[in-house]
Amino acid sequence: MQSAFNHQPKLRLSLIAVACHMACLATAAHAQTATQKTDADAGQMREVVITGKKTGMGLMVLEDAPKARSTITAQELEKQRPTGNAYQALELLPSVNSFNYDATGLFGGGLTLRGFNSDQIGATINGVPVNDSGSFSIYPQEYVDQENTCSTFVTQGSTDVDSPQVGASGGNFGIVTCNPEDKQRVRFMQTFGQLNMYKSYVRYDTGLLPGGKSKAFISVSRAKADKWKGEGEAQRNHIDAGYNYDWDRFNYIHATILWNEAKNNNFQSYSRADFAKYGYYYDFAPTFAGHKTPTPGKADVDVNQSPAFYKLANNPFKNAIASATAKFRLADNLDLKIVPYYWYGFGNGGTQQKLLSEATGLIGGGVDLNGDGDKLDSVIVGSASVTQTSRPGVTTSVNWTVANHNVLAGVWWERASHQQTQPAVRVDNAGNMSDIWIDEDRLQRANGSLYQGRDWKTTSTAYQAFVQDTISFLDDRLSINVGLRTPHIKRDFKNFPNEGTGANVMYQVKRTYDDVLPQFGIRYNLTNEDQLYASLAKNMKAPGNFVYATTNGNIKVDQKTGAVTITNDVKPEKSYSFDAGIRHQAKSWIGTFDVYATDFRDRMATAFDPISQLSSTTNVGKVKNYGFEVEAGNTPINGWSAYVSYGYLHTEVKQNLQVGTNQFLPTAGNEFPLSPKQKAGFSIQYENGPFWARLTGKATGKQQATLTNDETVPGYTLFGIDGGYKFADWGYAKNPKITFNASNIFSKEYYNPSSQSVTNARAYGTYAAKNVFYYAGSPRFVSATLSVDF
Repeated sequence: MQSAFNHQPKLRLSLIAVACHMACLATAAHAQTATQKTDADAGQMREVVITGKKTGMGLMVLEDAPKARSTITAQELEKQRPTGNAYQALELLPSVNSFNYDATGLFGGGLTLRGFNSDQIGATINGVPVNDSGSFSIYPQEYVDQENTCSTFVTQGSTDVDSPQVGASGGNFGIVTCNPEDKQRVRFMQTFGQLNMYKSYVRYDTGLLPGGKSKAFISVSRAKADKWKGEGEAQRNHIDAGYNYDWDRFNYIHATILWNEAKNNNFQSYSRADFAKYGYYYDFAPTFAGHKTPTPGKADVDVNQSPAFYKLANNPFKNAIASATAKFRLADNLDLKIVPYYWYGFGNGGTQQKLLSEATGLIGGGVDLNGDGDKLDSVIVGSASVTQTSRPGVTTSVNWTVANHNVLAGVWWERASHQQTQPAVRVDNAGNMSDIWIDEDRLQRANGSLYQGRDWKTTSTAYQAFVQDTISFLDDRLSINVGLRTPHIKRDFKNFPNEGTGANVMYQVKRTYDDVLPQFGIRYNLTNEDQLYASLAKNMKAPGNFVYATTNGNIKVDQKTGAVTITNDVKPEKSYSFDAGIRHQAKSWIGTFDVYATDFRDRMATAFDPISQLSSTTNVGKVKNYGFEVEAGNTPINGWSAYVSYGYLHTEVKQNLQVGTNQFLPTAGNEFPLSPKQKAGFSIQYENGPFWARLTGKATGKQQATLTNDETVPGYTLFGIDGGYKFADWGYAKNPKITFNASNIFSKEYYNPSSQSVTNARAYGTYAAKNVFYYAGSPRFVSATLSVDF
């Protein structure tokens, strides 16, 4: 099977060298005048000089933060496929190790950053936290239409001091949506691609309304694509809306509502042995075996297919994010900002196919599920983990400038109600669920209550105070940043009697996690073009709510008395992150070089099972990471411009993993899974008048698939081609243009592990081997987009 994981190191290194050479040739060119834009960061406003395609083609901006940060702008996003998500948007940046289940981005994917898994990274949209309130997971395909995104950024080492996070031991990535336009406009975009893929997008901007202080926009989109392997598809309906009221530049209210509804069939992950046996395009079953003919008095048992029928492997979900940023000038040197928000989500996922016994599968006695008059049968039903989240919150801060001090201080609060159940519905003889949302016509127990494979409710109350003093010296050549944040979260977890988690009793676990997290940063301008920076920060990640369930192995419940025993009280994950670097930000080219180190305490490795939709946590103790990153981009030289990034990462687990009494796995000195040592990206572009074209590449080094490092995933290199042409205005049609996108142009076959915490692929003594599952990478995909304004 090793041959199926081939990679091309010589070709990858040569292309990286070419891209580096292109970036360094740019010292004679001149940038156009940069424009100033105010972006909402994690929770505060920051000034960002955006030079767009004239510096790094939108893949870099001029940064001034005393820490490592990378930003891409709308100039880059408009070159990418419109169905793409945030993981795809960031994939060329240094140390961003991302993959998607397909080329369109509609199905989602995975990401690690400097070895941090996505559930260890904070995620915000316009300052609103969007990590799952229970597990801290991120679902990048759900949040916003890429056409409405103005910038996406990552802070690789630590969150900002005002970031509303209790689950980020690593960095942060944020999305900033675009404001309404000043001029009235209708924009229409239509995308078509392989696999019956399309996306239709319409946005209406009112322009400045009477009085000249307010403006609004609303956009509607619908996207669809077939899976690249197996049967099934993704459907996505999306609405974004925004409203701005500006009294003046210091006093305003900017509000957005982002609504998403998706119905996706899942991709199946498989082991190497499965891929070797069944082939690269193996997936869920295309046909349903059907129900056994019900026979009174006979124990009929339906076929429990493996793999499951594709119509019983769905991921329907809908969510809304409503938020506003209200800023008021209280005095010449004092500003108040309030960011209220509300996050709502409802849906399910995983594999819904479940063989349920009429006699023993339900609490309280047998139930006739197939209508044959007996309670002897085992019947295929549709059952999945349903999650409903209601999550209001608010961040309030003041910004006070006095002498050479700029003080930011504030508080953040939210209260998330997280209901997680697992009901069931009937499945017809063609394999169709009566309701894929599993919200209506649910199966009932003998006493009329609902069947539940799990039944949890978690109320998470989170808050933090934060303060930061930015002190300027030497006419702002030197800036020192001292900050402190105090995240606090109280988990109130309730397990109600259910059929699936071995806990037919009611129990409750309450836990509180908090810490005091200092930050320090320094930035010094050597010249007008060269800048040094360094930062040091302590971070914390509270355990996910699932650690209190019996399914995670940390809780034991006496079924007779209901007594709860906590066998493993999972500790919060803490990390200490340091980075330092130099930035060169000239008219002709900009670049950064930084070094970093992270020291983990009680590092948690979280495994998510896409079949059962359950998560589990392993505490692997101390882990150390260190490495360096390079990023560079130039302004055009005779139409040519380039961007290149490279990241090197060394990870080391410091101790053996205890898996039983006097039983350990050999993990000390090993690399952490899903943490490739090398990651590189490049983009080489040519632009001539209305025409542009570019070649992109992403090279991912080999990575370990297990904590024992006994199964390795070789690296891979992917190439893409993008291009476009802008036509002259034609009557009422303004800015007509066509864009072409081709990804993985050589149809490279590659694999990514589905989990970061598989312990071992081989047996060690009496400790059995674990299965390692992989998602296969999608082949070449081509699409084209027509855009026009009216």
